[in-house]
Amino acid sequence: MKKLNYKELKSLWIDFYKAKTHAQIPSASVVPENDASVLFINSGMHPLVPYLMGESHPQGKRLCNIQKCIRTGDIEEVGNPNHLTFFEMMGNWSLGDYFKKEKIAWSWEFMTGKEWLNIDPNRLYVTCFEGDEVSPKDTESAEYWLNQGVGKDHIYFLPKSENWWQLPSGTGPCGPCTESFYDTGKDSCNDNCNPSCNCGRFVEIGNDVFMEYIIENVGEKPKLNKQRNVDTGFGLERNLCLVNGHKSVYETELFAPAIDKVKASADPGFYNEQAARIICEHTRAAVIMIADGIIPSNKGQGYVLRRLVRRAVLKRLEINCHLETIFDNLIDFFCGYLGEYYEQVATGVENIKFVFNQEKDKFFKTVNQGVKEFEKVIKFVHKDISQNSVFSGKTAFRLYETYGFPIELTKELCEEKGLSINMEEFTIAKQKHTLASQTANTGAFKGGLADTTGATTKLHTATHILHSVLRSIYGFDLHQKGSNITPERLRFDFNLDHKMTADELNVVEVRVNEIIAQDLDIIVEEMNVENARLKGAIGVFNSKYGDVVKIYSITSPQFSSVEFCGGPHVNKTSELGAFKIQKEESVSAGVRRIKAVLN
Repeated sequence: MKKLNYKELKSLWIDFYKAKTHAQIPSASVVPENDASVLFINSGMHPLVPYLMGESHPQGKRLCNIQKCIRTGDIEEVGNPNHLTFFEMMGNWSLGDYFKKEKIAWSWEFMTGKEWLNIDPNRLYVTCFEGDEVSPKDTESAEYWLNQGVGKDHIYFLPKSENWWQLPSGTGPCGPCTESFYDTGKDSCNDNCNPSCNCGRFVEIGNDVFMEYIIENVGEKPKLNKQRNVDTGFGLERNLCLVNGHKSVYETELFAPAIDKVKASADPGFYNEQAARIICEHTRAAVIMIADGIIPSNKGQGYVLRRLVRRAVLKRLEINCHLETIFDNLIDFFCGYLGEYYEQVATGVENIKFVFNQEKDKFFKTVNQGVKEFEKVIKFVHKDISQNSVFSGKTAFRLYETYGFPIELTKELCEEKGLSINMEEFTIAKQKHTLASQTANTGAFKGGLADTTGATTKLHTATHILHSVLRSIYGFDLHQKGSNITPERLRFDFNLDHKMTADELNVVEVRVNEIIAQDLDIIVEEMNVENARLKGAIGVFNSKYGDVVKIYSITSPQFSSVEFCGGPHVNKTSELGAFKIQKEESVSAGVRRIKAVLN
């Protein structure tokens, strides 16, 4: 196996697929653009959904990149050998071009080729889809693996839970996948041990998804898509760990120097490795989130960022780290190597520190406020529990939910008073709250551009018009700060230094409807970036675009909207119907939000 550092592994991936005539595209932001199906970009294919659905990509049908991803479903697992909130996914795609035969051959070549990863073929195992009522058993992929030299006893057929991939929204392109695993040599956990086990014997290397199906509406069964696609994902951190013989991603060059910094500044009597890993991982994830424009808040993406920063601070307290500049030092380290690949990180170091430290300082105040509240309630609680010395779990959760007061600190204060916490009661209260939040989020984050319904497409076009109308009224310093579209409504965030009056909102609404009524054509063009800028095109995350871009234009003698965009859009503005603003509100300092519908 070839030992590689971070830069070498990144270059190796891109060089391999460029040699297979793939165009390299930049990473998109971790903030989904115009897509309400998830809070964050959580896979390499997510920003490419319009193209996987049939839109033409300006760079062609073969693409590759390394995509920034955020996954928050298992934050509590961070610190374990391979769990990360932020990770980089090495990916490549075929948009209606090659399919299973070529992809499996190339994945095998990249894994085993001497000039590539040079993994011992005898240590490789693969899994294929066992089939169901929608899609048959994937014997075709298995045959291609056999042809490459994989032993028959190294191929497993597994169910949909293991070998099928689709978007979290429940709609969009989907299909069976075939995953590749490395046998670490560890003893099997039982006679039925296979690559789907979590016993540690098998480590996933990568996943090839064959997106030959599509789900048009939530709850419907997949049906064959008009375009067969390939989506490949190889986790960068896990592969870096694998090729260098590490047992954990935290032993790699991406984390080890940062963990050493934390260890050196901690009280030896309180230090533990798990806490140090969490401090470093959460700080690294926060760097990427803040660089991509997220700020701490009590909702959505901002809430996740706030949770990461506060959890890192708590772990710092846990190991008794007194170094005031520890987070600044960690941010400098992570920005050092991430900034070489992501411009927003390189240019945003000071802002990243400012946002992080502001939230850190607020949290210290929260902790102090929580202590005061604890002292208030303990006077009354003490009387209720004097017989058994147990602190109410419901009260502990109220401190946690209302004041952000960590359960770890409540435990510590209770121990000082000779009390224990009813943790079963706390857990039940927390689970109820989590279930309620998930139910609310399901309503708040359903649909999105991933479903490409007619309603969503219309609202997407209306968002472009709204953006240009706002710029025409308030000046060209106004820019989009976020966009979230479901089939029911659009939500558009933009910078503005005041609350809009009823008269201002009426002017915006009237102007948008005037443009809709003009029956203007929506023109799509492909051109190089320089010509696009000369044409006056604007975009939210300009650095994500490749050399050739798509521009959508809506123009008349009195109006102009020219934007970088992947689509989809309607053909004429008259298809949109009547535009109606439902609400205007504040998002954060200097950022306003408009919610609107089409009737």
